[in-house]
Amino acid sequence: VNGIEIYSMKIDSKITSRFAHNVITSRAVNRGNVHKEVFFDVDLPKTAFITNFSMTIDGVTYPGTIKEKEVAKKQYEKAVSKGQTAGLVKASGRKTEKFTVSVNVAAASKVTFELTYEELLKRQFGKYEMFIKVKPKQLVKDFEIEVNIFEPQGITELEAEGTFITNDLQNTIKKTLSEKKGHISFKPTLDQQRTCANCSESVLDGDFTVKYDVKRTTPDNLQIVNGYFVHFFAPTNLPKLPKNVIFVIDISGSMAGREIEQTRQALLKILDDIKEDDFFNFILFGSNVHTWKDTLIKATPENLDEARKFVRNIDTQGMTNLYDGVMTGINMLNAAYEGNIVPKRSASIIIMLTDGHPNVGISNTQDIQTHVKKAIEGKYPLYNLGFGYGVDYSFLEKMALENKGLARRIYPDSDAHLQLQGFYDEVSNPILTDVELNYPENEISDLTMNNFKHFYDGSEIVVAGRFIDSNQNKLTVDVIGEGANDALSYTTEQDAEETAKAFQEQEYIFGDYIERLWAYLTIEQLLEKRIAATGEEKENLTAEALDLSLKYKFVTPLTSMVVTKPEDYDNQDGIADKPIEVFNMYLKNLLSKPCMCMVYAKCLFILKLISIKPSFIPQVSYQYASQPTWYTSVDGDPHFIISVPQRKDAICFNINEDPGAVLNLINDPVTGITVNGELIGDKRPNSNAKIQNTYFGKLGIANKHLDIKLTVTPEKITIQNGNEKTGFTWLDSVTLQQEGLTLIINRKKNVVFKMGSGASFVIVLHQVWKKHPLHQDFLGLYTLESDKLSEQTHGLLGQFFHPIDFTILEIHPGSDPKKPDATMIVKNNELIVTRGWQKDFRKDPEHGVDVPCWFVHDNGAGLIDGVHTDYIVPSLF
Repeated sequence: VNGIEIYSMKIDSKITSRFAHNVITSRAVNRGNVHKEVFFDVDLPKTAFITNFSMTIDGVTYPGTIKEKEVAKKQYEKAVSKGQTAGLVKASGRKTEKFTVSVNVAAASKVTFELTYEELLKRQFGKYEMFIKVKPKQLVKDFEIEVNIFEPQGITELEAEGTFITNDLQNTIKKTLSEKKGHISFKPTLDQQRTCANCSESVLDGDFTVKYDVKRTTPDNLQIVNGYFVHFFAPTNLPKLPKNVIFVIDISGSMAGREIEQTRQALLKILDDIKEDDFFNFILFGSNVHTWKDTLIKATPENLDEARKFVRNIDTQGMTNLYDGVMTGINMLNAAYEGNIVPKRSASIIIMLTDGHPNVGISNTQDIQTHVKKAIEGKYPLYNLGFGYGVDYSFLEKMALENKGLARRIYPDSDAHLQLQGFYDEVSNPILTDVELNYPENEISDLTMNNFKHFYDGSEIVVAGRFIDSNQNKLTVDVIGEGANDALSYTTEQDAEETAKAFQEQEYIFGDYIERLWAYLTIEQLLEKRIAATGEEKENLTAEALDLSLKYKFVTPLTSMVVTKPEDYDNQDGIADKPIEVFNMYLKNLLSKPCMCMVYAKCLFILKLISIKPSFIPQVSYQYASQPTWYTSVDGDPHFIISVPQRKDAICFNINEDPGAVLNLINDPVTGITVNGELIGDKRPNSNAKIQNTYFGKLGIANKHLDIKLTVTPEKITIQNGNEKTGFTWLDSVTLQQEGLTLIINRKKNVVFKMGSGASFVIVLHQVWKKHPLHQDFLGLYTLESDKLSEQTHGLLGQFFHPIDFTILEIHPGSDPKKPDATMIVKNNELIVTRGWQKDFRKDPEHGVDVPCWFVHDNGAGLIDGVHTDYIVPSLF
């Protein structure tokens, strides 16, 4: 492809006792007669930690080293001051994050990329699963996936499948299984990789998945090696506990349409799976709270039929009274226990689904967390499902983790109902509650989590620890829990010699794997605890996780990997970070020499290492390290303009919605700033037009932390600071400065508004002739200094506050001779776009200035996250 041949790609995986060590090696050669840029582009599981990366160019290897993020950041900032580079970060997929590195390679030269990552495989539905994303993007002469599994307990099942596997490819998956060893290889020939007989496109595009399980004669498996131990706990053949489930469902206006329909779909399927011994109820919250029944009721056939009728009639209304909704569920569950309505030996859970922010009743998220934690008192887990990208996911995650549950994002796609149902399936079969694995305190230090509220059938509990005496070779464990019929209580013991006997197959072992497994699990749990922690506790958790990340060379959210090329490659540094769980965060980028890159979001690594000037590289996307002045705006009908200054260009799109719809433009959960706009239409609709003209007739800007609200219409401007409300008209000329805000009204032109040290907003007034038969006055919104908002900012405009880049290909005549069409590559999507113009009214509200831009059709589809209806909210605040 483009003169670059990937002649070899090998994925080698060694799995020892569920811990996977994966090495991806890709070899490419520049077949051209000029320098070319070679990309190494892989998708990794989000649960994996990168442990090593190296590049070998013309026989010389340049290794990566792990550094503390702050050290890397200082190195980065020093490079930025010299005009060096960084990379763009964005979502790669639900289960993956992307690592991309590029390097300039001379004609006829070769480059080898080698990436190593490790992960602990989780057991779900009775099987361990290892997921490999396969997408070489071209035919590869020597392509191979090889997986070697060693499990001292023995292997019972071994499967390998691929979403891209055709009948011709099925026979290329080779599988062997002996008692403790499993081997899988997948090595298609060039012809087998082709999509058709003479095609040059590769069929290898999708997921390759390996699944297996181990033999279990007892619930426990203990392994001791070199002063560390791991304890796998997975009892089988225990009776399932009855469960008590309360579904707390958001029915606010923003759930209207596809979201509420998919929720109904999922709940109906879940009702089919609820067992007759279970108890359940539904609580719906909009502005008010509605319950299906006053208490939990048993899942008899008659009650299930009645519940299905109730679910089919669930509809949206009002705002988001999340606090009262979840507290009603907690109080109902507490009352059911106190009144002996539910069995004493049963497992209780609350599952809450929401797509927005609390805005009725108690809406301060910290207050909600405090009240919920106090009410639950650790008695049962709270699971929070966040629908779409408009939720305050950080709040949902903290509240769930504080209450022994977890949060899960539900992606707003056509299979959202299957995502909801899939989550329920994970927690639908509890077989133990209050599980504790207790180890002698005088023998063990640095123990991972060892008590668990619920154990679900088909899963596994993993505990690891370090012995105080590294020469200790024996361990005793006391196991307790509550089952369906009686309490579980027993003691088990393991000797290090037994582990040593089991691990004589040295070719399957990679280093001190139990020690690394312990470090992996410890870091993962420290980072999870850190989410809900504050103050000194958070600092201590951070310091501990950082020390382990550096010691064991894991790229985590606290560390960075630095790749340095020596003097003959211009001392170029590249820095890659483990992203955190946030979507569409950014880094500034400029391809010049030398260059540097850092990556900040949990979803994609991009490492740019280019050794020649950008002018020599055709069609390469790049972003400036020192970010120039740029803005985003929405004006007119409503036309969204996203400036891309490094391209000296812009992207634009329209949103076509009915008058009265309120759109979320900006939402920053960190600073507390939200901006929403309400659409108005013409004075009377045009019966001949397929799409009616709409404009913003009302804008609302709020900061919930400062308790400030600004409401702007074409008639008046109202500022509310706490309980104090002040009104102005567009005939006023005002400069108002109070603590925390600045308001400037330029008479009959615009309003400039700023809260604290955050972004500035300019609202432009458009006035039309009062007797115009169709049009009426409307507003435009322009944002400045948007970089002062947090990396978690979202919304129709807010998602573009972090630099976005694109590539334009194949410019060709469009339906309008003056407006050519082209293919745009943006956010991993290929879109057909049209060259056009939009108006910038910041300086000239009457006539505006033409801004050339690439127009994205169909309400910004493929450019905005999700679909435009995801951004409809019930009211201005």
